Amino acid sequence: MRLMYLIGFPFDEEGIARRAAQIPHDVLGPDTEVECVTARNSGTVGDSYYDLAIFDMYTAEAGLRAEEAGFDALVLDTVSDSGMYVLRSRLSIPVIGPGIVSCCVAAMLGKKFSIITMWKKWVPLYERNLDAYHLWEKCASIRAVEVSPNPEKLFAGKEEEMNERLTAEARKAIEEDGADVILLGSTTMHEAGEYMSAHLPAPVINPGPVAIKLAEAIVELGLSHSKVAFPTPLTLQDEKFFSLESAG
Repeated sequence: MRLMYLIGFPFDEEGIARRAAQIPHDVLGPDTEVECVTARNSGTVGDSYYDLAIFDMYTAEAGLRAEEAGFDALVLDTVSDSGMYVLRSRLSIPVIGPGIVSCCVAAMLGKKFSIITMWKKWVPLYERNLDAYHLWEKCASIRAVEVSPNPEKLFAGKEEEMNERLTAEARKAIEEDGADVILLGSTTMHEAGEYMSAHLPAPVINPGPVAIKLAEAIVELGLSHSKVAFPTPLTLQDEKFFSLESAG
């Protein structure tokens, strides 16, 4: 099985490696290969609806040929699920977004989840997801530690600080907001997952690994997204996507 892990930034090898570190090789089957693919360009840090629209365009473009390239499923490396609906319309293979996956898994494991994130500027992307997926009643709170994210460097040099701050905020969500499941608000935060799981009484959903494992299971079960919900376009216009400007 070949899974495309679609990184929505034009990173170099070092940046790709930091994102690829979240691939849960230890729980994947021996015949499952996860290949990282990057977008040609991107927005900046997803701090607005404007920026999220740019991510939608370039992420969608990067995944258009996934099925033709022989991939069995495509997993997005972003909790914003940027480009997911476009790619589900264009492709027949499963297209999996960590945003919807983490929320739905949390709803199965508890009654209320809280999203713990880096800064309040990401709140619009969670609101967009909660609106689209009709999951507001499951969300206890959205809490931020107010630290500017670095999608390429992640927590480099401040791992201990970020682990402690995110865990403290998650504990408040449990004790003050009524959350019984915690969601990491970004795949950019994946490095904190193990520490938070070990220091909190509630399950912690690390969105990237969970989405990858679920994609493997969906392929094995012979399932994919509904073409009733995401109909294939009558006219393909991929060239319009490919006319987008490359980075640099």
